[in-house]
Amino acid sequence: MPPLLQTLIRRLTRPSVYVYVTLVLMLLGWITGQQVSERNGTAQLSATTRERLELYANTLDAELARHADLPGLLAIDPKLQALAESPQDAGLRRQASQALTRIGVRAGAMQIFIAGPDAEVLASSDASQPPPPRLQEALDAGRPHFFAADARTGSLAYYLLQPLLTSRGGPPPATLIVKVSLAPLEATWVDLGLRSEGERLLVVDAQGVVIMSSVPRWRFFVLGRASEDERAALRASGRYPGSARFEDMGIPEESLAAGDLRLVRMPPLEAIPNKAGPVLIPQERPLVPLGLRLIALSDPSGVRREARNAGWGGAAFGAFGGMLALYLASRRRALRQLSQAQAQLQQAHGQLERLVDARTAQLRSTNEELTHQIAQRVKAEDELVQAGKLAVLGQLSAGISHEVNQPLTAMRALARNGLLLLEAGRMKTVAENLNAIDAMVERLSLITRQLKTFARKAEQQAGAPVTLLGAIENAQLLLGHRLREDDITLKFDVPPQLRVVCDGNRLEQVLVNLFGNGIDAMRGEPRRVLSVSAAQADDGRVLVAVGDTGKGLGEAQLARLFEPFFTTKPAGEGLGLGLVISSKIVHDFGGTLRARNQPDGGMRFEFDLPALVDPEPHASDV
Repeated sequence: MPPLLQTLIRRLTRPSVYVYVTLVLMLLGWITGQQVSERNGTAQLSATTRERLELYANTLDAELARHADLPGLLAIDPKLQALAESPQDAGLRRQASQALTRIGVRAGAMQIFIAGPDAEVLASSDASQPPPPRLQEALDAGRPHFFAADARTGSLAYYLLQPLLTSRGGPPPATLIVKVSLAPLEATWVDLGLRSEGERLLVVDAQGVVIMSSVPRWRFFVLGRASEDERAALRASGRYPGSARFEDMGIPEESLAAGDLRLVRMPPLEAIPNKAGPVLIPQERPLVPLGLRLIALSDPSGVRREARNAGWGGAAFGAFGGMLALYLASRRRALRQLSQAQAQLQQAHGQLERLVDARTAQLRSTNEELTHQIAQRVKAEDELVQAGKLAVLGQLSAGISHEVNQPLTAMRALARNGLLLLEAGRMKTVAENLNAIDAMVERLSLITRQLKTFARKAEQQAGAPVTLLGAIENAQLLLGHRLREDDITLKFDVPPQLRVVCDGNRLEQVLVNLFGNGIDAMRGEPRRVLSVSAAQADDGRVLVAVGDTGKGLGEAQLARLFEPFFTTKPAGEGLGLGLVISSKIVHDFGGTLRARNQPDGGMRFEFDLPALVDPEPHASDV
């Protein structure tokens, strides 16, 4: 093989050459796929638009044909013919107007009126609507129908004319006109254009002015381009509203006549300065009997998007061919380099083993250090757990001291009272006091177990039916000496048959705490009333409220009222755990303990409990 040929083959087998070939194939594939897809997509879009043009044209024809027979039917009405015989008769005018009003409502026409040869309205179904400016022109020309813009709304209206003939013969003395509004149809087009990004619709009259459009801003635009003289003539024709500006739409008439699918830059859809309008493809469908043209403006963005996708598909196919050739060339090169790589692999394997040994020793040392750190962390966690236990033990000790203080005070009072009774020889009363002391000792044991349960966060036990009034009376008995010493009146409004489902001892503990706080809060107050009320709500729960007539608390104190060890009492009189424990007990009952200031002074504590029966209302004062 000649050296020159060998050099050429060696250069052609370089990977860079295959990369260039791949890029060329991608470019050719992209251009081919894009052009073929765009040509086919444009043809399909044109066919679809033509089908929809036929559909829209039939819809417009059907809308206009709904009232086509109405003028002829009305022309034989005796009342209307009588008005044509005597157009100046005021009574006949009134009767004809009433008849036209009834017929217009039933037929769904916007307006029906009768006009004389000079366009004077003789009778009308809606006297508030003026006649169209082109009425005289249509009467003189003897047209059966014409289009005109509504002077009030600017929307297009279709007018059907029917001469009223008389028995005398000669020119018709009056003409019946039926006005049909095309605003609903145009509104349907506008709504269709807003809800979809399909074609835009235009209806163009013989003067080349857009009289209906699915884009409201394009109404009364000139289809092509108009000079100032042409715009002045259009304004003077009286066919259009005075507000029409006749801006240029910019659609070339020659492309519509030839059927060319030419892209046209349209005016903006909204009156926004410096905003470009959409690029659309116009297609026309003449409405010969009406003297109109229906134009559909299709959006080619979907076709372009599909063409781009097809172009990328062609580019991907070209890339596949180029990459396949590159793969085959690379495979040959790889086989040649494989033998060289095996030798290098053996050398690298030896180096890797040495590296693995070094890394293994380093990982072993790191693992030992990590194990030591884990042991230290476990030890620290055990110390933290022990510290937490000591903190809980401190709370329990303080809680026991607070909760036991009240029963001990009562036991002391009963013991002293028992000594006096014993000296007086009242043995029966002494026995009653001893029984009360025994009950209070049992209560102290219950309080200790309850605080222990609170501290350990034990699971809630199923409650039993408890008479709420009995629990209140037990709490009153426990605090009776304090109520008497401080001259406090206890009032409660509790139905006697009201029963709740809870632990009775724990409920009494909550009531004793709330009563005690209320007694402390009213110390030194001129009015000292402790009130308790209960009522059953519609949801089957009982709302219990305990109120006092003390001074109440400030907002800052209310926010911290249920914090452990927070108290407003002087040092040595309270540890701030009573409300915390009470809130925990109520929570175990399925309720919430709340506190707020009363409008007339004092505090009010509320909590809810599950009810067993619906009691009858009862009130009593103690």
